[in-house]
Amino acid sequence: MKIKLSSLKIPNTLVLIFSITIIIAVLTWFIPGGKYERVLVEGREILQPDSYQEAPNIPQGIGALLTAPIKGFIKAANIIAFILIVGGAFVVIQKTGAVDALINRIARAHEHSKLIRATLIPLTMLIFSTFGSVFGMSEEVIPFILIFVPLAISLGYDSITGAAIPFIGAGAGFAGAFLNPFTIGIAQGIAELPPFSGMIYRIICWLIITSVAILFVAVYAGRIRKNPQRSPVYNIDKIWRDHVAENKGNESAAGLDRSHILILTMFGLAMIILILGVIFWGWFINEISALFFGTALLIGIASHLSINQVAENFVQGAKELVSVAFIIAFARSILVIASDGQIIDSILHGLSGLVSGAHPIFAAQLMFIVQSLINVFIPSGSGQAALIMPIMAPLGDLLDVTRQTAVLAFQFGDGFTNLIIPTSGVTMGVLGVAKIPYEKWFVWMLPLQIIFFILALLLIIPPALMHWGPF
Repeated sequence: MKIKLSSLKIPNTLVLIFSITIIIAVLTWFIPGGKYERVLVEGREILQPDSYQEAPNIPQGIGALLTAPIKGFIKAANIIAFILIVGGAFVVIQKTGAVDALINRIARAHEHSKLIRATLIPLTMLIFSTFGSVFGMSEEVIPFILIFVPLAISLGYDSITGAAIPFIGAGAGFAGAFLNPFTIGIAQGIAELPPFSGMIYRIICWLIITSVAILFVAVYAGRIRKNPQRSPVYNIDKIWRDHVAENKGNESAAGLDRSHILILTMFGLAMIILILGVIFWGWFINEISALFFGTALLIGIASHLSINQVAENFVQGAKELVSVAFIIAFARSILVIASDGQIIDSILHGLSGLVSGAHPIFAAQLMFIVQSLINVFIPSGSGQAALIMPIMAPLGDLLDVTRQTAVLAFQFGDGFTNLIIPTSGVTMGVLGVAKIPYEKWFVWMLPLQIIFFILALLLIIPPALMHWGPF
């Protein structure tokens, strides 16, 4: 009997994530426990490289599995609150018709101008890549999904293209960063390297990685525009197509008037403040959430919405993203189970042991592979830098791998897999907001991940050969 692939029903994203949690829980029964000692340095936990000791593993049973999502909510409370507030704020802004009017204006220009059609995706992805490289744009990309997905749909693309423009753009910049203080800055500080040294080669890497990302997305977008039904999310995107069609017939979104320009100016200024806040004032999720909340209030007042209308629209927007909150909480529960089972440090110790004894080129490449695997369990860039570099930097000394090369391997390992791992709250948040099932994104993203993987292995070879030093 033949089974048609189209007849196979793919599990819900929550089911997939919880299945992974069950697998990790089973592993806690078999993987030995272990623990590194940690010390606080300038507010960050730093691993002591030679402090690993075996410890009793704590098998996680049914009770742990059932409480893990609740703990996941608590652990991910800040990003969940951020997404709900951003969702509420965007509905308030959307009700003014300004964003839809802007999208309609861009769509008309895109239709009539070959130059705009040719440059829109490359330029916007280059901008997001710059943001990812300079200040580590990550959680900040989520609000832009609410703009770029309907924009992509209105231009004849799909929700994957709309999510990829800001998300992969920023992710490519994050992986190939040359200034990011939250990854390179911390990693080089721990490795006792001059701040942001090795700039020239890092800029070369950034340009290559960004170019590859832009080409991949642009080629895919071109194919979808020629035949929209080739999109793996074509049926799912019906909700977006209906939304775009409704707004095209909406009088308030028919054209940009003075009110719309004022609102878009206010929103643009808020984005500039966001960038300045992250770069110069150390803003993170709490401050950015406050910025969006305040922007929504000001825009609501400027558009002559009543206080009740602002409140109702805000609640409506937050309500629409409740499912995203569950996805993020369940994704974080994977890490809760691994941490409570005391197997994260033992996995880290085992992976770091794989690197020892290899030729410097292969050792550097193995460092990248190990970092990629570790990133599944520690998806925070700054957190991973603080925890991993104290081990990888001295290990590189033993293997004749320069510390600058070790930082590059960490950077690639931390950056590329962020775009696909289900334990990343940002990844699951982006997909939830864009209404893209994780399994659809995984299959679509896998070829680009393979390309990035090969590219990283190749880009690590020159530094390993020339013993890339501090400068």
